[in-house]
Amino acid sequence: MLASYRQSGNRSELVLHMPQATPRAKWVVSIALALFSNLATAGCGGNGATLGDQEAGLKCVDDSNVCISQRKQVFDSYMADNSRAWVKQPAGPHEYASGVRLLALSKKRKELSCEELAHAKAEADRAPSALSGGAYSGLTPSQIARGVMLARDVSRELDREIARRCRKT
Repeated sequence: MLASYRQSGNRSELVLHMPQATPRAKWVVSIALALFSNLATAGCGGNGATLGDQEAGLKCVDDSNVCISQRKQVFDSYMADNSRAWVKQPAGPHEYASGVRLLALSKKRKELSCEELAHAKAEADRAPSALSGGAYSGLTPSQIARGVMLARDVSRELDREIARRCRKT
Protein backbone atom coordinates (compact mmCIF):
# COMPACT_ATOMS: atom_id res chain seq x y z
CA MET A 1 0.00 0.00 0.00
CA LEU A 2 1.30 3.44 -0.89
CA ALA A 3 0.00 6.67 0.56
CA SER A 4 0.33 10.14 -0.90
CA TYR A 5 -1.27 13.51 -0.42
CA ARG A 6 -3.07 15.47 -3.11
CA GLN A 7 -3.99 19.12 -2.81
CA SER A 8 -6.84 20.76 -4.65
CA GLY A 9 -7.39 24.37 -3.75
CA ASN A 10 -7.37 24.74 0.04
CA ARG A 11 -8.06 21.08 0.62
CA SER A 12 -5.58 18.23 1.22
CA GLU A 13 -6.56 14.64 0.64
CA LEU A 14 -4.81 11.41 1.55
CA VAL A 15 -4.70 9.12 -1.47
CA LEU A 16 -3.97 5.47 -0.96
CA HIS A 17 -2.71 3.46 -3.91
CA MET A 18 -3.17 -0.29 -3.90
CA PRO A 19 -1.14 -2.30 -6.38
CA GLN A 20 -3.30 -5.38 -5.79
CA ALA A 21 -6.93 -5.00 -4.78
CA THR A 22 -7.16 -8.05 -2.54
CA PRO A 23 -9.75 -8.24 0.24
CA ARG A 24 -6.92 -7.88 2.79
CA ALA A 25 -5.58 -4.79 1.02
CA LYS A 26 -9.05 -3.23 1.05
CA TRP A 27 -9.26 -3.91 4.78
CA VAL A 28 -5.88 -2.25 5.40
CA VAL A 29 -6.88 0.73 3.29
CA SER A 30 -10.08 1.16 5.25
CA ILE A 31 -8.07 1.14 8.50
CA ALA A 32 -5.62 3.69 7.14
CA LEU A 33 -8.42 5.91 5.90
CA ALA A 34 -10.11 5.72 9.26
CA LEU A 35 -6.89 6.65 11.02
CA PHE A 36 -6.14 9.60 8.79
CA SER A 37 -9.51 11.09 8.06
CA ASN A 38 -12.20 9.89 10.45
CA LEU A 39 -10.52 9.92 13.84
CA ALA A 40 -12.96 11.26 16.36
CA THR A 41 -12.54 12.87 19.78
CA ALA A 42 -9.13 12.92 21.54
CA GLY A 43 -8.08 16.48 21.78
CA CYS A 44 -5.91 18.23 19.34
CA GLY A 45 -8.24 21.10 18.65
CA GLY A 46 -7.64 22.76 21.98
CA ASN A 47 -3.98 22.06 22.58
CA GLY A 48 -2.68 25.28 21.04
CA ALA A 49 -0.07 23.48 18.95
CA THR A 50 1.37 25.13 15.89
CA LEU A 51 1.40 23.49 12.49
CA GLY A 52 5.18 23.20 12.56
CA ASP A 53 5.24 21.16 15.76
CA GLN A 54 6.04 17.55 14.81
CA GLU A 55 5.34 16.21 18.27
CA ALA A 56 1.86 17.72 18.17
CA GLY A 57 1.29 16.20 14.73
CA LEU A 58 2.16 12.76 16.04
CA LYS A 59 -0.10 13.08 19.06
CA CYS A 60 -2.98 14.74 17.24
CA VAL A 61 -5.55 12.04 16.49
CA ASP A 62 -8.86 13.81 15.89
CA ASP A 63 -10.33 14.71 12.52
CA SER A 64 -10.06 18.48 12.78
CA ASN A 65 -8.43 20.36 9.90
CA VAL A 66 -5.59 21.40 12.21
CA CYS A 67 -4.81 17.80 13.15
CA ILE A 68 -5.06 16.54 9.59
CA SER A 69 -2.65 19.29 8.49
CA GLN A 70 -0.27 18.48 11.32
CA ARG A 71 -0.24 14.76 10.53
CA LYS A 72 0.27 15.49 6.83
CA GLN A 73 3.16 17.81 7.61
CA VAL A 74 4.86 15.21 9.81
CA PHE A 75 4.30 12.45 7.23
CA ASP A 76 5.72 14.67 4.46
CA SER A 77 8.77 15.53 6.59
CA TYR A 78 9.38 11.82 7.22
CA MET A 79 9.18 11.08 3.50
CA ALA A 80 11.64 13.91 2.74
CA ASP A 81 14.13 12.98 5.48
CA ASN A 82 16.90 11.00 3.75
CA SER A 83 18.71 10.45 7.07
CA ARG A 84 15.62 8.68 8.47
CA ALA A 85 16.61 9.77 12.00
CA TRP A 86 12.92 9.63 13.00
CA VAL A 87 12.95 5.83 12.64
CA LYS A 88 14.87 5.43 15.89
CA GLN A 89 13.03 8.10 17.86
CA PRO A 90 10.83 6.74 20.66
CA ALA A 91 7.08 6.56 20.11
CA GLY A 92 4.10 6.19 22.41
CA PRO A 93 0.42 5.31 22.18
CA HIS A 94 -0.74 8.56 20.58
CA GLU A 95 1.96 8.28 17.91
CA TYR A 96 0.72 4.78 17.09
CA ALA A 97 -2.93 5.86 17.16
CA SER A 98 -2.26 8.72 14.73
CA GLY A 99 -0.89 6.18 12.24
CA VAL A 100 1.73 8.61 10.89
CA ARG A 101 4.84 6.72 12.02
CA LEU A 102 3.45 3.31 11.13
CA LEU A 103 2.39 4.37 7.64
CA ALA A 104 5.74 6.11 7.12
CA LEU A 105 7.60 2.96 8.20
CA SER A 106 5.51 0.94 5.79
CA LYS A 107 6.11 3.33 2.90
CA LYS A 108 9.86 3.64 3.58
CA ARG A 109 10.48 -0.07 4.24
CA LYS A 110 12.30 -0.67 0.94
CA GLU A 111 14.72 2.17 1.72
CA LEU A 112 15.47 1.15 5.32
CA SER A 113 18.69 -0.63 6.23
CA CYS A 114 18.44 -4.04 7.89
CA GLU A 115 19.18 -2.42 11.26
CA GLU A 116 16.45 0.18 10.69
CA LEU A 117 14.04 -2.55 9.56
CA ALA A 118 14.70 -4.50 12.77
CA HIS A 119 14.12 -1.37 14.84
CA ALA A 120 10.93 -0.54 12.91
CA LYS A 121 9.64 -4.11 13.27
CA ALA A 122 10.28 -4.01 17.03
CA GLU A 123 8.39 -0.71 17.21
CA ALA A 124 5.43 -2.07 15.24
CA ASP A 125 5.43 -5.13 17.51
CA ARG A 126 5.38 -2.90 20.63
CA ALA A 127 2.49 -0.75 19.39
CA PRO A 128 -0.40 -3.12 20.26
CA SER A 129 0.72 -3.50 23.88
CA ALA A 130 1.47 0.23 24.15
CA LEU A 131 -2.01 1.04 22.88
CA SER A 132 -3.80 -1.45 25.12
CA GLY A 133 -1.58 -0.91 28.16
CA GLY A 134 -3.66 1.86 29.75
CA ALA A 135 -1.31 4.78 28.92
CA TYR A 136 -3.59 5.96 26.13
CA SER A 137 -5.38 8.83 27.81
CA GLY A 138 -7.85 10.48 25.49
CA LEU A 139 -8.02 7.73 22.87
CA THR A 140 -11.29 6.05 22.00
CA PRO A 141 -11.60 2.25 21.81
CA SER A 142 -12.00 2.45 18.03
CA GLN A 143 -8.81 4.56 17.69
CA ILE A 144 -6.95 2.00 19.77
CA ALA A 145 -8.34 -0.90 17.73
CA ARG A 146 -7.42 0.73 14.42
CA GLY A 147 -3.92 1.53 15.67
CA VAL A 148 -3.45 -2.08 16.81
CA MET A 149 -4.65 -3.46 13.46
CA LEU A 150 -2.41 -1.09 11.51
CA ALA A 151 0.59 -1.94 13.71
CA ARG A 152 0.10 -5.67 13.16
CA ASP A 153 -0.20 -5.22 9.41
CA VAL A 154 2.91 -3.00 9.25
CA SER A 155 4.78 -5.54 11.39
CA ARG A 156 3.96 -8.29 8.86
CA GLU A 157 5.09 -6.06 5.96
CA LEU A 158 8.37 -5.29 7.72
CA ASP A 159 8.87 -8.97 8.55
CA ARG A 160 8.50 -9.88 4.86
CA GLU A 161 10.98 -7.15 3.90
CA ILE A 162 13.48 -8.40 6.50
CA ALA A 163 13.10 -11.97 5.24
CA ARG A 164 13.59 -10.81 1.67
CA ARG A 165 16.70 -8.65 2.20
CA CYS A 166 18.36 -9.28 5.53
CA ARG A 167 20.36 -12.31 6.57
CA LYS A 168 20.05 -13.44 10.14
CA THR A 169 23.41 -14.06 11.78
